[in-house]
Amino acid sequence: MASNHTPTNYPITTEVLDALEQTKRGCQELIVESEWVQKLARSMATKTPLRIKLGLDPTAPDIHLGHTVVLNKLRQLQNLGHTVIFLIGDFTSLIGDPSGRNQTRPPLTKEEIAVNAQTYYAQASLVLDPERTEVRYNSEWCEPLGASGMIQLAAKYTVARMLERDDFTKRYRSGTPISVHEFLYPLMQGYDSVALKSDLELGGTDQKFNLLVGRELQKEYGQEAQCILTMPLLVGTDGIDKMSKSKGNYIGITESANQMFAKILSISDELMWSYYTLLSFESMSAIASLKNEVQNGKNPKDAKVALAKEIVTRFHNAQDAEKALEDFQLRAKGGIPEDIPEMIFEGAPMGIAQLIKMAQLTTSTTDANRNIEQGGVKIDGTVISDKGLKVEEGTFVLQVGKRKFAKIILKK
Repeated sequence: MASNHTPTNYPITTEVLDALEQTKRGCQELIVESEWVQKLARSMATKTPLRIKLGLDPTAPDIHLGHTVVLNKLRQLQNLGHTVIFLIGDFTSLIGDPSGRNQTRPPLTKEEIAVNAQTYYAQASLVLDPERTEVRYNSEWCEPLGASGMIQLAAKYTVARMLERDDFTKRYRSGTPISVHEFLYPLMQGYDSVALKSDLELGGTDQKFNLLVGRELQKEYGQEAQCILTMPLLVGTDGIDKMSKSKGNYIGITESANQMFAKILSISDELMWSYYTLLSFESMSAIASLKNEVQNGKNPKDAKVALAKEIVTRFHNAQDAEKALEDFQLRAKGGIPEDIPEMIFEGAPMGIAQLIKMAQLTTSTTDANRNIEQGGVKIDGTVISDKGLKVEEGTFVLQVGKRKFAKIILKK
């Protein structure tokens, strides 16, 4: 069996320290840093890639920039020569991850998992290097465990240690039910690390408990313990809450180039530097130099445009990024971009607020009315101030704010 102590007989070179700096860029916590340094030193001395694990439960099909924070870190580690294991939790998704939740999350069906997993990896491949990515499904080793293997695994962890987890503790104290199967989730995620012999596991800060379980289980199975790297949660475009679809403050990586560009330009100057650190592939020295230029009088908008172009190019291409910049500048001058969505509705004459909501330019009629009050709604460039307006049939461009447009064909 492998020793659970990391070898310490390898030289700590400048190259090792540079790799450590890359690893820690933007991270929240590295556990245990001294062990990771030794793993890096051994890897470089023996020219053996380390195995970097990221487990994802495909609970939803689409990825936003918040999800790519961890993917970017994986790409940086791939660029150092290491192997990334992109682990699809098709088995653990059937359990449901209780992390950060005060109630049980409904498990997905196998069909839902399969569809989501396919979309997830296709989108993740826009960031990761496929040549250095190993795609695995944890049903490979979890299903063969059977009842006997599951009991043996469960014997390696105590209920007391499970209740050290914050969300379990809070639910237990408040009398909120905790199903026994929820204890199996961190155990199964930890067992993934044993099966894959991972050297490092990545996750968000909300996954720390699960990652630590993997480290302890590796020791129980006589393996060298993995190190753990947690990444911060990306703040959304509102500058307040973490990026989330439910909050409406997200930037989806499958959004159009124009939408993506405009949303990045909408973030605050202060938040921009966090985005640079967590999302950009520019070196930290280049980012520090750019920040210094801004502090010395350079327009921060220029730095934001450079960031927007980099990210749009990554998920689209350089030509789309340039076109998105042109369209953004056109909108800023009050013009109308070329590639706006066309929508056909029936029911003329229709209330303006209802039409705005149906065109998905706002999330509600209340929000639509607020935009009208603020002078942010235009039809063919004319500001609409009457909340009671009934829009007659016809074809026109409906605009809300500076960057939301739709070509409307309204029929009776």
